[in-house]
Amino acid sequence: MSRGHSVQTESLPPHVDHRFRQQVARAHPQASSCRRLVKEWQYGRMLAHVEPTGGPTRGTKVNRARHRRARAAWWPTLIPIGLILASEYKFRSRGIGEAIGGGIDATIAIEIGSYGLAVLYLYRRFGIRPPRRVPSPVLLLAWLFVFYMAMSVLWTPFPQFAAVRAAQLLVTAAVCQVLATRAEREDLYRMAHVFIGVVVVSVGIGVALPLPRTPNTQDRFNWLYVHPVTAGIFLGIALLLALSFVLPGGLPRRWRLPVYLVVIVVLGTALVATGTRGAAAGCLAGVAMFLLTARGARGRAEFLLMAIPGAVVAVLAFGDWLIDFATRGESVQRLETLNSRTDLWSFAFDAVSEKPIFGNGMSAARGLFLESIGLGGGHNVFVNILVEGGIVGTALFCLLCFVTMTIQLALTRVRAIRTDAALLLGLMTFLLVDGLTADMMAGAANVASIWLFLIVAWTSVIFRKPVGPEVRHGDDRTPVATVSEIS
Repeated sequence: MSRGHSVQTESLPPHVDHRFRQQVARAHPQASSCRRLVKEWQYGRMLAHVEPTGGPTRGTKVNRARHRRARAAWWPTLIPIGLILASEYKFRSRGIGEAIGGGIDATIAIEIGSYGLAVLYLYRRFGIRPPRRVPSPVLLLAWLFVFYMAMSVLWTPFPQFAAVRAAQLLVTAAVCQVLATRAEREDLYRMAHVFIGVVVVSVGIGVALPLPRTPNTQDRFNWLYVHPVTAGIFLGIALLLALSFVLPGGLPRRWRLPVYLVVIVVLGTALVATGTRGAAAGCLAGVAMFLLTARGARGRAEFLLMAIPGAVVAVLAFGDWLIDFATRGESVQRLETLNSRTDLWSFAFDAVSEKPIFGNGMSAARGLFLESIGLGGGHNVFVNILVEGGIVGTALFCLLCFVTMTIQLALTRVRAIRTDAALLLGLMTFLLVDGLTADMMAGAANVASIWLFLIVAWTSVIFRKPVGPEVRHGDDRTPVATVSEIS
């Protein structure tokens, strides 16, 4: 091949000189290697325009590889949303005792098959190869936590159920790894919009087709056979996502502003109707954290000036309703024991005292509590992880949450990604506050756990990627050049 001619062909001769390989690598830095690029070129999947100077031809059209990526860019949306739907959306109700040894029916088979298809797709598309760059600290901590919980299957009293959950947790971590290293921010925005749409449609299903409920949830809103506590997590996450697109200078919108406002009203009303106090408190805390960090010092002052008088007015105007929502008409005895949670936690600490260091193993909390007092899980994420993972597992989980939120708080000082970091910080706050009365965040195959790993992946994306100037609605600020320039 002569160096005096530009290359505009879909096939290459078998021998390509080293200098031309360097030129192609500079022109296409996204390719993993020159060998892979040449192979893609030979199959007719990429058109390159290389001038004698070695640089790409200016003004040329987007090549076929970029068109191919644009068509296939829905995988960061479809895989996480598919896993969430397969894990939580059920079309039948099972008794509490069947959660551990109830056997496999069609719904469980679909759930397990969805995780298998997800990992098969990731393997077929990306293969198994070492990472190209040093992973972020949150990604490393996430893998440490996942590997430790997977190893705890060796000493759990319920090995079959725990093995399935461990496999699902490993698949979720693999999806997180691929998203963190290959997804772009635009992919995550698309995923957020699809999740919001799924939750809004679910609210419509719950209104149009109310299904029979358990005696304890007769007056609480849900859809299909999703528990009101789980529905509250869906609604709280979706509300925070929608709010990030409404805020002036926030994330780039795909819909008109009135659509987001209607969505927020629908989601907020449905969240109150679920009667889930933990999710409601977590949503308030998450929204407060998001608004305090999303617009810098000036926005923080404006929020405080409006929030404090607004809270006083709300308490004075809706005090009786707030008390009714918080008590839900329950007796003083049930309120003192937090719906028997204190009795449950007392038993949990007895179980921890037997195996304090490494815990009782994955999924042990559900099985132990079902056998002893008839309740599944510790109804507190920290109690649950202490029973199952012991001091080691609890330390890994707390370290993961602490490092993730510390990095997110630091990234709120970068203007171009401030809203992303503030949103993720709000989501983490929501999950942790909700986790005081729910135990799903540190588990596997549920919406809270999957979103924890999505938050880790999203944090890794904005942590690693250089940020160039981009147009945002209502934002006239000049973003900084890179993430590392934190002032």
